[in-house]
Amino acid sequence: MHIGQILKADSANGLGMRVSVFVSGCTNCCEGCFQPETWDFEYGEPYTAEIEDFIVQELGKSYYDGITLLGGEPFEPANQAVLVNLIERIRRELPDRTIWMYTGFRYDPDLVPGGKRYTEVTDRILDQIDVLVDGPFILSRKNIRLNFRGSENQRIIDMKKTRAAGRVVLSPLNN
Repeated sequence: MHIGQILKADSANGLGMRVSVFVSGCTNCCEGCFQPETWDFEYGEPYTAEIEDFIVQELGKSYYDGITLLGGEPFEPANQAVLVNLIERIRRELPDRTIWMYTGFRYDPDLVPGGKRYTEVTDRILDQIDVLVDGPFILSRKNIRLNFRGSENQRIIDMKKTRAAGRVVLSPLNN
């Protein structure tokens, strides 16, 4: 996995002050994407133990509310295989931090058993995150007035409630 960019003190990609990590690699290639350079799986720097330590150390600063993982596409299978370890480490070491993830895929049907981006670690990821913003960016449905998403088809999903209910539960932030 490669990292395209790490934003410190970011308030645009989730509630509160966040560390935002843009992973590289995306097969969605949405028209109008704001980060098309991250479609390339080798864009940026290779993910290393040192980068992971930097992310966790930065996120440990008292003014952060959480981390946001976006891209590129965090749910590309190769990215999931690496991100699951980072997410589980954050839950162990910084359990009070929220974890947001963005995906151009849909929770249902793509990230559930049998879905096109479901892997052996997908459930481990989904069980640990707080918010999933799902759905491809659709240029014809672009709306700059939306909270934390770019097009009207995208959903902000409360993952704790969704996993408990066994069905998608939207966050009040969708309003």
